[in-house]
Amino acid sequence: MTRIVILTGAGISAESGLGTFRDEDGLWARHRIEDVATPGGFARDPALVHGFYNARRAQAAAARPNAAHRALARLQARHAGDVVIITQNVDALHEAAGSTGVLHMHGTLAGALCGGCGHRWPAPPEMSIATPCPACGRGPARPDVVWFGEMPYHLERIEAALDRADIFAAIGTSGQVYPAAAYARHAALRGAHTVELNLEPSANTGDFAECRHGRATDLVPAWVAQLLVE
Repeated sequence: MTRIVILTGAGISAESGLGTFRDEDGLWARHRIEDVATPGGFARDPALVHGFYNARRAQAAAARPNAAHRALARLQARHAGDVVIITQNVDALHEAAGSTGVLHMHGTLAGALCGGCGHRWPAPPEMSIATPCPACGRGPARPDVVWFGEMPYHLERIEAALDRADIFAAIGTSGQVYPAAAYARHAALRGAHTVELNLEPSANTGDFAECRHGRATDLVPAWVAQLLVE
């Protein structure tokens, strides 16, 4: 049975109204990445970082999965082999569409993390530096997202999935953020057919055997339909 591994990036959620940090407007355009998405930024101004992620959390909660998310959930449900979804996104749109077992390598907006004891718990809609940790009662509380300079989550599980993949697809990714940008080459070296589905060629488009460019809501349902009839 064909084993499929799919990496998704911000481009798959853009059509649900969630912008990327490369957009010219939106939340990211009003802040420097160094100020709101690094451990140093949080240490300098935790109130600014919490305000930024409170806004992102509210935006993500209001978003709805689009046709691309729903198509991947359909692929998981109907494909006879394994379908592993890895995402760089911190929203829950894959799960809202019906996907299961999603590997959130950059964490989730729905989670909170204690900077003191490492405890994790569901994030309230509004967090601040004073949000108490349910385990140690201290903190500091922070969003359970992976910032630049931190180690992504689930790396061993991701590597194992890539090693076994027959097909690897990257959807809506820039190809500029590592280690995810190396996954196509990793999978190809182990014999997988690699596919890029992206609005435009990514920075690592040359690593893919097959490239399809256009809107995710057009490309992904068509690609899934093709897989399900083969």
